[in-house]
Amino acid sequence: MAIHPEPSPVAGKQLLIIAGPYAGDTIRIEDWWDRVAGKSWMDCDGNPACLRYAIDRVGSAPIDNDVLYGGGRLVHVSWLAGVA
Repeated sequence: MAIHPEPSPVAGKQLLIIAGPYAGDTIRIEDWWDRVAGKSWMDCDGNPACLRYAIDRVGSAPIDNDVLYGGGRLVHVSWLAGVA
């Protein structure tokens, strides 16, 4: 079961990434990762997007499920402009 019961308020929006390894890029958010995949990014063994995020988040994002998906990659909400 998904951790987030409701879609992300920024689903469908194009946002600026202001922190993390993709700072300066924009991303169109699909939804919370756990709603897209049906499970936490921490439980997605072998998934390339999850593996990349696990490496990218070290030192720049907490270990939690406030993770959004868009454009083939995962981003933590703290990396995005205009997301509380």
